[in-house]
Parts: sequence; C-alpha cells; structure tokens
Amino acid sequence: MADPTLFEFLHTEMVAELWAQDPDPGPGGQKTSLLVLEGMGFRVGQALGERLPRETLAFREELDILKFLCKDLWVAVFHKQMDSLRTNHQGTYVLQDNSFPLLVRMASGLQYLEEAPKFLAFTCGLLRGTLSTLGVKSLVTASVAALPSCKFQVVIQKP
Repeated sequence: MADPTLFEFLHTEMVAELWAQDPDPGPGGQKTSLLVLEGMGFRVGQALGERLPRETLAFREELDILKFLCKDLWVAVFHKQMDSLRTNHQGTYVLQDNSFPLLVRMASGLQYLEEAPKFLAFTCGLLRGTLSTLGVKSLVTASVAALPSCKFQVVIQKP
C-alpha cells in the first residue's frame, strides 16, 4: 500500500471531518460517525480481500483466514504483523496489536483513551470487509485498555 504516514494522515482527517460534521455531539451523533467509518473500512476491506489472497493458497479453515489477516493483511496496511492471535476454537478470535499505528501518536497521555474508539472503527470495518470477501460472516469489535495497544475481537457467525 501507500506510505504509512499518508494513510495515517488520511485516516486522521476522515475521523476529524466526520466528527466535525456531526450536528449532535452526543452518543447518537457519535454512533452515526462510527457507522460511517466502519462502512468505509468495510468497503476497503472488501477490495483488499479481492486482491491480496491471489498469491496465497486456498484457505482451508477459519484459523488460516485469521492468520492471513494477522500477517498478510496487517503487513499490507500497517507495515507490521499483528502481535497476537488467540482463539477459543468455537468461532471467537482475539487479535492484539501492542503498538497499533493509528494510536501510537495518542499514547502520550491518558486523556486520549476515551478518544481511541473512533480511531478503531475503520479498522473494524476493514477486518469485517476482508472476511466477508473471503466468505466468512463475522462481527468485529475493538477495545483499548492502554494506549497504543488494542484488541480486535472477531466472532464468526455460522450460517
């Protein structure tokens, strides 16, 4: 992909613009902005899901697909691999990035911890969109306990 600094700048501007346009700064207005960011990420994830796996072998199991996300997709987007992948072997996966690039600049103070979720919505959509293209229906959520670390929980929805 493009230069990581350009992607980070574009992402920051998308978040800032959506929050500035929200007429209602309350929880309802923020929810709309989060949905828009997640939707944008979903579409980008779909496009990446169509392009990236062409070099890889066919995925046999869900775990292979999640490993692909942690290695290949993460490297293509953030120029680093995901730090950890855990599963309960029942369709729930936790992907952890201890130094998430979109949160690194905010790690200087605890006051930014409550602002972190709006910087994760696009990436949740990105993961869900890629999984969708690869034939996996999922629910992706993110959480931040300490900056710049974050966890993405992927719950696979069975048909």
